[in-house]
Amino acid sequence: MFRSGFVNIVGNPNVGKSTLMNALVGERISIITSKAQTTRHRIMGIVNGEDFQIVYSDTPGVLKPNYKLQESMLRFSVGALADADVLLYVTDMVEDATKHSDFIDKVKLSAIPTLLVINKIDLADQERLSAKTDMWRSLLPEARIIPTSATNNFNIDNLFNAIVELLPPGEPYFPADTLTDKPLRFFASEIIRGQILLNFDKEIPYSVEVVIESYKESPEIDRIGAVIYVARNSQKGIIIGHKGAMLKKVGTAARKELEAFLQKKVFLEIFVKVGEDWRNNERMLRNFGYIDKE
Repeated sequence: MFRSGFVNIVGNPNVGKSTLMNALVGERISIITSKAQTTRHRIMGIVNGEDFQIVYSDTPGVLKPNYKLQESMLRFSVGALADADVLLYVTDMVEDATKHSDFIDKVKLSAIPTLLVINKIDLADQERLSAKTDMWRSLLPEARIIPTSATNNFNIDNLFNAIVELLPPGEPYFPADTLTDKPLRFFASEIIRGQILLNFDKEIPYSVEVVIESYKESPEIDRIGAVIYVARNSQKGIIIGHKGAMLKKVGTAARKELEAFLQKKVFLEIFVKVGEDWRNNERMLRNFGYIDKE
């Protein structure tokens, strides 16, 4: 009997959801940095076996919205409760569950088979883990609780097997050689944005959107033209840096990462533009793919 289904990953922005998804998929699909809110879109990663297909969806983190971009991100996460066959609610050893009680109540009422993943258990002892497990069992009594350390690849196999057991019978949704539903342009923009997250502090990384304006493939080299949008004019100078030093640093690191990802040479050209307060601009959010086009 063949099994297939959508496994949606939800939870707080900084509990290691992207690291967990990449461990489950076996490829670097989602951005991994130490900063919260790194995932902004629902990102699909697909795993195929002889008698199963798992379609993972890494959703943006659950948070209280402060602007329209975060409202859109929260809609992605809430929407994950409507179209999942299996739900992975990811938490960790330090998360305060009371901050997301409304969302947890939605999970409880969803009737979707749920695996409660307590990540980063390498940061705690057995006593703390037992207390955390008891707390979550009281909040989501129907969920199966699985402790993991995605960074150390601990208990990932048991989690994977639990997911396969919960998949409903069905035919595959995608061809067997498909890794993700996202195009190369998406991964190029995510890699550039990941380098911005790594190289800038404070508000800058969260005020930036990366758009791939051109992508020309060839057997020897891919030529990519990208624009980094910032929310204010003062941020443009910070991204560019003195005599273009910071933009060059980000561009060089992103090009090397793209070459490793694509296994070929890459020519990358990056410009910086101001999209005034774009995080609250519905037209720009629609163009960036955060709001469905009418």
